[in-house]
Amino acid sequence: MTGRTAAVQARADSVRNRRLLLRAATEAFAECGVDVSMHTIAQRAGVAKGTVFRHFPTKDDLLAAIMMQLLDRLLEAADRLLRADDAGRALKDFMAHGISLLAADRAFCDVIGRPSLQHADVREAIDRLCDTVEDLTARAREQGAVRGDITGTDIVLLLGGVHQTAQPLLDREPRAWERFLEIAFDGLRARDRTTLPSPPPARLRMADPSGVSAPTGK
Repeated sequence: MTGRTAAVQARADSVRNRRLLLRAATEAFAECGVDVSMHTIAQRAGVAKGTVFRHFPTKDDLLAAIMMQLLDRLLEAADRLLRADDAGRALKDFMAHGISLLAADRAFCDVIGRPSLQHADVREAIDRLCDTVEDLTARAREQGAVRGDITGTDIVLLLGGVHQTAQPLLDREPRAWERFLEIAFDGLRARDRTTLPSPPPARLRMADPSGVSAPTGK
């Protein structure tokens, strides 16, 4: 085996091990909570314990990497939908995509999501996501598809709200969230309406490591 071939094989092995570790860790954390040991994760992944630490020096890094997978999928969808002609449909499709990801792994936010919010990479990714969702929402406002007082922060918060509303039904009705999304989005549409009873929520910012979320001005 040549040096170049060996290097290519080593990179392929590294990618495979990282994928195995993320899958094993996601399953272990969902089943046992975040106190599960790195040794247990290594065993489930079928790799040496040292391999875990080469990829993820700390458990916080591992939790963040799992959360980043979800955020990357949301960012990819949001970026793609920004190019859609129908901005209202794009905004609703983004909400549906986000809620479906949460519904597919109901333990994710409580077990993995919350502790990972303290990681700088995760906070920065959430900031980028909020920026993109604000752009999606602005396009929908400009096209008259949603109320003029709806903000991107409203949309981000509604993702979790719709998911939580449907959660008690998901064991027997895994698509129950679609009903509640339709109800919620119907309230977002631009038409004859009452004034919302409070000002828009502060912009979600995750760059402050002192708390789970750090709101700023609009």
